[in-house]
Amino acid sequence: MNIAIIGTGNVGGALATNWSKKGNTINLGVQDKNYFKGQELLKNKNTSVYSINEAVAKSDVILIATPPTAIFEIIGQMGDVSEKIIIDATNAVMKSPEPYKTVYHALADKTNAEIVKCFNTTGFENMLNPTYNGEAVDMFMAGDNEKAKSVARQLALECGFDTCIDFGKSDKVELLEKFALSWINIAIMQGQGRDIAFKVVRR
Repeated sequence: MNIAIIGTGNVGGALATNWSKKGNTINLGVQDKNYFKGQELLKNKNTSVYSINEAVAKSDVILIATPPTAIFEIIGQMGDVSEKIIIDATNAVMKSPEPYKTVYHALADKTNAEIVKCFNTTGFENMLNPTYNGEAVDMFMAGDNEKAKSVARQLALECGFDTCIDFGKSDKVELLEKFALSWINIAIMQGQGRDIAFKVVRR
């Protein structure tokens, strides 16, 4: 797949690294090609840097891993995203992109892309390595578009997650962000450390 990464910090960098290892073409979309966070990602195979508009034009899938309030500027720079898949990996648990409750809802209203919420419920360390004691943990997603969900599931498996559990449609996007806040609460606020993760177990 050709994947644009908008937001080249910890989360975007971890996913870009793992996806490049699986042979995907990674197009980093940045404001300044000469100076941006995550320049070391260019050492990964199949990885190049472009303006946001160029990266989107070259890609079928777009990952957004930026602060939520940046989404309006990003939408203005992406250009035509019709028939493209956008993965929203942001969390608006601290600050929302008003008047929208989440980036997912802003994208759904202001673009005609196929959107899915995913890769927002755990720390970047688990995206780099989702294996605990020989067992892979789970990823989670939500949204209305089944094609976008299928792609998110595939990319989660490529990262090494055991599965990508469907939280439901767009009415569950906010719940998925609260689920992310649960991880933040346990790992950071309660001081349990970032090397923890969620997995659904069954009898």
